[in-house]
Amino acid sequence: MSAPRITLIGKPDCHLCDDARVVIERVCADTGESFTERNILDEPELMAAYAEQIPVTLVDGKQHDYWRVDETRLRKALTKRKLFGRR
Repeated sequence: MSAPRITLIGKPDCHLCDDARVVIERVCADTGESFTERNILDEPELMAAYAEQIPVTLVDGKQHDYWRVDETRLRKALTKRKLFGRR
């Protein structure tokens, strides 16, 4: 299995993070992609960069969304980057 293409940056007890996870899990189930989560409370550099934006979604290591995950937009990003190669 290849490395996860999607990263969800958030923290525990964050309702927006929970909502984002549901969307990401649905997209991953449909597309065969995988995702990983990172907790800003465990990583000071993430806290400094994203504290006011969580949840933050990265696709192939690049920031894709924050606060909310648009399912259609996420699917399109995964398809586009898959067709043209990871950038």
